[in-house]
Amino acid sequence: MGGKKTNTNLAELRNKFISPGVASVTGCYVESGKGALLYDVEGREYIDFAGGIAVMNVGHSHPKVVAAIKDQAEKLTHSCFMVLPYEPALKLAQKLEAIAPGDFRKSVVFANSGAEAVENVIKIARYHTKKTGIIAFENAFHGRTLLAMTLTSKVKPYKFGFGPFAPEVYRMPFAYCYRCPFTLKYPKCDVACADYLEEFFVSHAAPETTAAIIVEPVQGEGGFITPPPEYFPKLANICKENDILFIADEIQSGMGRTGKMFAIEHYHVEPDLITVAKSLAAGMPLAAVVGRKDIMDSIHPWGLGGTYFGNPVACRAGLAVMEIFEEEDLLRKAEVLGEHLRERFTTWQERFEVIGDVRGLGPMLALELVKDRETKEPAADEAKALVEFCIQKRLVILSCGTLGNVIRILMPLNIGDDELERGLAIMEDGLTDISKK
Repeated sequence: MGGKKTNTNLAELRNKFISPGVASVTGCYVESGKGALLYDVEGREYIDFAGGIAVMNVGHSHPKVVAAIKDQAEKLTHSCFMVLPYEPALKLAQKLEAIAPGDFRKSVVFANSGAEAVENVIKIARYHTKKTGIIAFENAFHGRTLLAMTLTSKVKPYKFGFGPFAPEVYRMPFAYCYRCPFTLKYPKCDVACADYLEEFFVSHAAPETTAAIIVEPVQGEGGFITPPPEYFPKLANICKENDILFIADEIQSGMGRTGKMFAIEHYHVEPDLITVAKSLAAGMPLAAVVGRKDIMDSIHPWGLGGTYFGNPVACRAGLAVMEIFEEEDLLRKAEVLGEHLRERFTTWQERFEVIGDVRGLGPMLALELVKDRETKEPAADEAKALVEFCIQKRLVILSCGTLGNVIRILMPLNIGDDELERGLAIMEDGLTDISKK
């Protein structure tokens, strides 16, 4: 392709060679990024409140990550850990073992993506328990590969036309307090949605054949749905009583996104197994399963693995991310950011009738938009309009939710005050605009 690069001629190239099955939120083609800022091929600056969908918790092209990638690339880009292993994977596994919740020994298995981590964590759970059933939840998102797609709740666009799906997956309601599936009110409900698991055993999946429950501590694609404090302790206790493994899918909610390294820590629950990906390596393709050592080590040799699992360049990026969290006190920054965002969003909720609910943990926050607060009719069109307004003003935000009416916020945790305030001002202008219409 000759001539000056523009969004238009890149779009033409895309239409020729990329399947339309891979869609994009914007028509802007990014050339570079730094911190919370992105720049397209025409030189326009964008504030990033999407984070590559929760991947850039430490920001774009952080100097420590770039330096680590360059250094490792000059030494070794690949040898396949299953053939000739290397130190970066061992060091990162050691770090993950240390930061993962649970006062017990753990082991690690690397993968390339969140979906691969999910596929492997289910393999591990089934192998160890010698049981096959898996319980997932309404509004869940666990990936796009066969088993991960089966675990995912929303049909369009993720599952439509891609069946048949994997067997032995059962789905129960989640603790969606704003739209309670049991039509109850918290806290008077006494978190009946967790107790429902006992009834679920009777009519859907017997505990004797159920290997694990897999759950997002804060549902990501499903709308940042955040259960009350009692929910996960109750679920975990029922699992323990019935010899069922508790899997926390922390692919989107982990790596500091909620102000703690893993969101499940807010609930004081120690999962048997955890999946982690996205912000683990600041944009490099890397994921992991971290779990109880007795479970992880029960797998026979060669039962797990993959050609690119634990790539040395990606692992060095992951180690750099760990250093950034420590040196920049990023968890504390995330906590402060979350407090600031919640205060602002709560103020907006008082001002804009279109905001029905503000929810999340730390800076992993969302606005659920509704046409009417009494009926809670979802305002999906308004959410789409807000995303488009913000992108036109060069702020990248994303919608989500099973009903398509939730705005989620995923800016880098170390975003500068200026970028943060400029972005929030654009969002506020956008809320004003859609409220008028």
